[in-house]
Amino acid sequence: GGKKTQEEGNLRILVLASSRLYCTFVLLLLIFTPRVDSSWWYIGALGARVICDNIPGLVNKQRQLCQRHPDIMQSVGEGAKEWIRECQHQFRYHRWNCSTLDRDHTVFGRVMLRSSREAAFVYAISSAGVVYAITRACSQGELKACNCDPNKRGRDRDDKGEFDWGGCSDNINYGIKFAKAFVDAKEKTVKDARALMNLHNNRCGRMAVKRFMKLECKCHGVSGSCTLRTCWLAMSDFRKTGDYLRKKYNGAVEVTMNQDGTGFTVANKNFRKATKNDLVYFENSPDYCLMDKAAGSLGTAGRICNKSSRGTDSCEVMCCGRGYDTTRVNRITKCECKFKWCCAVECRDCEEAVDVHTCKAPKRAEWADQT
Repeated sequence: GGKKTQEEGNLRILVLASSRLYCTFVLLLLIFTPRVDSSWWYIGALGARVICDNIPGLVNKQRQLCQRHPDIMQSVGEGAKEWIRECQHQFRYHRWNCSTLDRDHTVFGRVMLRSSREAAFVYAISSAGVVYAITRACSQGELKACNCDPNKRGRDRDDKGEFDWGGCSDNINYGIKFAKAFVDAKEKTVKDARALMNLHNNRCGRMAVKRFMKLECKCHGVSGSCTLRTCWLAMSDFRKTGDYLRKKYNGAVEVTMNQDGTGFTVANKNFRKATKNDLVYFENSPDYCLMDKAAGSLGTAGRICNKSSRGTDSCEVMCCGRGYDTTRVNRITKCECKFKWCCAVECRDCEEAVDVHTCKAPKRAEWADQT
């Protein structure tokens, strides 16, 4: 019996030791595995079902703003669809093409965990999208909290002379104020380098929309002569903001935290310092060539490439040197168009055979390494 009791005791010690080891392993895993947070970006996928308690990943302040302003959240949801479309337009010819994950609360997946220039762009354009959507909804009278810009009253002048403020000036300052309060709230709950990076890029996005405000005027006077003008400030098309931020992405500055943790210093002393209008990032991007679940890269296998291009959409760059497959497909195009008096254009539908080139998948061995 004594032998049996000893064996049981040894077994108990073994079980205890292995469960301790397991707990330590889980703890280490939690400490060193970056958390993929849900994001307010998911509001765009909820459509008309924006119920504040159902939006995953909101911090307290965001939930309070949501409950206080359900109509604004509706606009934020519409804006989210718009800026994601713009992001996908800007990167349509790139290995990383701003692809989103269906029914995923993080929207972009693990790719946002890395403090890369892609993350910098997404934070900037998402912040810009909120400003744009709210400002537009204010002017269209869809929101209770705001309408046209109340400060644009009376007389003013520009390089063409004097004019009267009239019409409905876009209330960009309200859009910026709400976007700052809502979007920045999450980053303000954490005091780390990534939060500081996100806050900086969020601001770049907000200011990008304001940069493209334009003065629109209507002429009054004898037969439309511009002796009297009524003017208002209007936002430009969101594409301008997208194009601008895309240029900022190209020139994004790699930075490191300064010693007291309040700002950035440039990572490479030979490069210029980041200004408040530059996008900033900490880590180099993966090459996005192969599927890599840990990095959130979907790879470029099956992506369409342009055989005759020398840019990022070329088969050489897009397929990362793996080569491409060519398929012949029939396409219907408009042809033999004639102008008919007055005033229509009539065309025939013509079928033409075109070659479509798609990137080859990697060989099995290198594929297996990445997953």
